[in-house]
Amino acid sequence: MAQRVVVIGGGVVGTACAYYLNQAGWTVSIVEQKTVGSGASHANCGYVSPSHVLPLAGPGVMGSTLKAMFSPNSPFSIKPRFDPTLWSWLLRFASRCNETDMLAAAQSINALLAESRRRYDELFETEKLDVEWQTLGLLFTFLTKAAMEHHGHTVHLLSEKFGMRADKYEGDAVSKLEPALKTGLAGGWHYPGDAHLRPDKLMSSWRRLLESRGVTIHENCEFRGFASMNQQATRAITSTGEFEADAFVVATGAWTPLLNQQLGCKILIQPGKGYSMTMARPAKCPTIPLMFEEHRVAVTPMLSGYRLGSIMEFAGYDSSIHPRRMEMLRSGASHYLQEPTAEPVIEQWYGWRPMTPNSLPIIDRLKSFGNVLVSAGHNMLGLSMATGTGRLVADLLSERPTSIDPKPFATLN
Repeated sequence: MAQRVVVIGGGVVGTACAYYLNQAGWTVSIVEQKTVGSGASHANCGYVSPSHVLPLAGPGVMGSTLKAMFSPNSPFSIKPRFDPTLWSWLLRFASRCNETDMLAAAQSINALLAESRRRYDELFETEKLDVEWQTLGLLFTFLTKAAMEHHGHTVHLLSEKFGMRADKYEGDAVSKLEPALKTGLAGGWHYPGDAHLRPDKLMSSWRRLLESRGVTIHENCEFRGFASMNQQATRAITSTGEFEADAFVVATGAWTPLLNQQLGCKILIQPGKGYSMTMARPAKCPTIPLMFEEHRVAVTPMLSGYRLGSIMEFAGYDSSIHPRRMEMLRSGASHYLQEPTAEPVIEQWYGWRPMTPNSLPIIDRLKSFGNVLVSAGHNMLGLSMATGTGRLVADLLSERPTSIDPKPFATLN
């Protein structure tokens, strides 16, 4: 009889874990407190970005972080409040803002991103999912020469340390590469190894595939804890019943620290709120996904739509959508694009990214329950890391050799 596993969390990471566990021969159930794909996996920018190797914590970052705390119009902001868990997170984050820790984290991030990128190609070749998958790279575009050259230092670092390629387009060469851009820009760096897709289509297509292969999905089902025996979890206790299994995966993203008591450990994750705006494609719609670092705006041209996204707001579990944030997306894009927006606006959205102080996801067994594996804290790269994470989780639970070293992600005390 096949071993049974319950995956708690139906976002992109939990869905990927369910897929690879099903492939490995497990009988899989997913427990989701809302609906599958309804959280941070729903309307993010859809990037699968091996180029996003460097962690958020790096030399000089704390200075800009503190400055952002007092600027309500900053695309990176922290809501001042009494929150001991936030300040503990910030202290850990500050301790990582040096080159040694940055490069050490980047090595592990790079391994997981590269593995995921390879497995996405494999997934779409094998399964033929309807996700609007495109492999056109990612184009970082700059208004000023100073910003363009500053990013050049990052390009050099990524090339030297990770063998990553980026192609330079100076001046109007960048608008020839991407005609939707305005002329007169400083230029851009194009990372050809990146790709993108439509996240909501990925989630719905993947769900249909899993259900066709016998994966059971329980929605509107809130996880409340484990029943256990001899330091092994035996059942997941939920709002709609109890689910018995041989192993459990906790893939609850930004919600994970709210489960610390049930999990018997302290997981240091902060919800980093991001926004997006999905609309009809402009008449002059970009072809290549774009990143405007100077204004922290990302642009995703999808086959069936068009999306502006970004912002990093540490405001706790604030569920409001601030019009000022949406306007920042519009105004930021207007500096670069001939037609930055279009009508109608189909959706204005927010999602909480699960941010860890060192930018590394947590992929580790609980000390309190040896058959429970946590897979959370993928920061801004949940989609980019999902397939590599899912395969790693399946290998760990199945006690098979892993494609990448799991030790850097085993950070639970």
